[in-house]
Amino acid sequence: MMEIPQRPDEPIIVAEDLGHRFPPAPFLWRHLSFHVYAGEIVAVCGRSGCGKSTLLSIIAGWQKPCEGICRHNGTKVNWVFQNPYGAAYRTALDIASYPLLCLGMNRAEAELEAHRTLDMFALSNREHTLFSALSGGEAQRLMLARAINAHPDVLLVDEPTAQLDNSTSQLVNASLAHLACNGAAVLVATHDPQTRQACDRVLDLNSYGTAGGNDNALSVSSTAESR
Repeated sequence: MMEIPQRPDEPIIVAEDLGHRFPPAPFLWRHLSFHVYAGEIVAVCGRSGCGKSTLLSIIAGWQKPCEGICRHNGTKVNWVFQNPYGAAYRTALDIASYPLLCLGMNRAEAELEAHRTLDMFALSNREHTLFSALSGGEAQRLMLARAINAHPDVLLVDEPTAQLDNSTSQLVNASLAHLACNGAAVLVATHDPQTRQACDRVLDLNSYGTAGGNDNALSVSSTAESR
């Protein structure tokens, strides 16, 4: 494991000595500390049932940890769930435009920006397709595009390839690099080795057991080093 480099900028997400359990079950993890910075994409990995989604819930503020503190300096948190969802009879362009309209853009401005985002996620040829007619991989990429168009400070992505076949997963993983394009701090819960490689760093929850953790468990992936 590589030591986490010190950075001069303030982290967006700060976790200090976190521990969590669902009594009477034992702790999922303890002594978990990490920082995530603007523009970073961090993979949250570990065996099934180790508490990846639980950690995302704590970061989002939906759940309070049993031990330690977790705070983020962002004002807007967005979550992309495992199963894509959207208005069945709205087009991909409508769905990608909606958060931009909420930010105050007019329709023409929002659609222009949404078109650019859809192109980033290889969906420009599907922008006039109804959500109900999209494939599983297309729908998942649309959810990622919609999420970054909301310009969140913190973006949480839960198992983006869990319901997809291998070829479709590759398309989704190839699009992950775009998630931090607006400066968000991004955490992706995953058990997919290819998703892990697509992220900048890895937070391995398997390194944090009830006996304590390894401060260097948040490491730089080989993929990030080669960029």
